[in-house]
Amino acid sequence: MLARHIQYFLAVAEHHSFTRAAAALHVSQPALSQQVRQLEESLGAQLFDRSGRVTRLTDAGEVYLRYARRASQELQEGKRAIHDLGDLSRGSLRVAVTPTFTTYLIGPLVEAFHHRYPNITLTVREIAEERMEDLLLADELDLGIAFEEVHSQDIDSRHLLVETLALVVGSGHPLAGTRRVGLEALNDESLILLSAEFATREQIDRYCRQHGVRPRVQMEANAIGAVIEVVRRTTLSTLLPATIAQAHADLIAIELDPMQLQRTAVLMQRKGAYQTSAARAFIEVAVEVAARLEKA
Repeated sequence: MLARHIQYFLAVAEHHSFTRAAAALHVSQPALSQQVRQLEESLGAQLFDRSGRVTRLTDAGEVYLRYARRASQELQEGKRAIHDLGDLSRGSLRVAVTPTFTTYLIGPLVEAFHHRYPNITLTVREIAEERMEDLLLADELDLGIAFEEVHSQDIDSRHLLVETLALVVGSGHPLAGTRRVGLEALNDESLILLSAEFATREQIDRYCRQHGVRPRVQMEANAIGAVIEVVRRTTLSTLLPATIAQAHADLIAIELDPMQLQRTAVLMQRKGAYQTSAARAFIEVAVEVAARLEKA
């Protein structure tokens, strides 16, 4: 019964309306109002100000909201724990990755995981790292794959692989036959780079500043696929993980010498979160696949 009270309270707090909350929950408004009033009576405090056109939380409601959200999260984890089967004959997993990993890591990782555990329902989302942390903390994700610069102290991270970025060119580029270039060579390149909304771009800009490199950025794109297509079809070059070039026959990754541009990929999860059998299995497979990619 308490779980329903919490669910109804959170719905009204989210929608700022008993009418909209009732519609979202597919219950009648009188039933919803009754449940909320019962909760208020049991707490001995008014949780909502109903006097205006918009339903607002009272001071007591604001305080209770923090605990209600935490309780709802714990109840959901408890439900998953009950239904979690150690033999992995069923289950589900919610995973998020930052964009560069969809081009070379997610394919072999999902292939290996699905081959080993075909009955696990896997949901994969491509999102920015900061948003990923928010969703992990809200229990809307089980695992995330991003970079080691974790912002929240409530997120645990585990080393996955070291990713090396390279100068990536097409087969028709003048440097296509070159294995490595000095950093000063970047000053002579015309680049297409990912736009500033990507962590990759932030890392590239920081690397260039640290080493006094000023390449000409002639184009920007907000999709890795677009960057790859432009590099394949023009003499523009880019800076992307070397592994991406290895997956395309007409792309060449040229090592940056002497200072490589590297970053560490990590598996993230909420600190103290219940870890399902599916999550443990996914982590095991991810570590195996990442080790193979680093050796390739």
